[in-house]
Amino acid sequence: MAGWVRVLVADDQPRARQSLKALLATWPLVKAVSEATNGKQTLALVEESPPDVVLMDIRMPEMDGLAATQRIKARWPQVKIIILSAYTEDMAEAQAAGADAFVCRCEPPEKLLQALEKVVTEQQPRTSLGEET
Repeated sequence: MAGWVRVLVADDQPRARQSLKALLATWPLVKAVSEATNGKQTLALVEESPPDVVLMDIRMPEMDGLAATQRIKARWPQVKIIILSAYTEDMAEAQAAGADAFVCRCEPPEKLLQALEKVVTEQQPRTSLGEET
């Protein structure tokens, strides 16, 4: 991916979405940030206009982030998905769902920016999750 990056933030918590948007504002390549509050809304927004990257909360109402990830990757494999969770134990499930990266919310914000940069600069589809640095 080259140029500007369009990001969709999918999280049911308004404060979390706000924090993620503030963090994304520090990354100069992010052009637009849209928001979804659950997996169903995420799918609808991706259908309307596929973003480059989805920052996906793993636990949301109506449809969780894992189910939404599977559906997005099946239909729009070019959309990169970074799963966010408070629990490192969720990494295997995120990988099985097709996530391009996993970031624990317990990590410093720089880890998310590093994961974002990594997934947007990759040329080939991911076969496994990125290693932590």
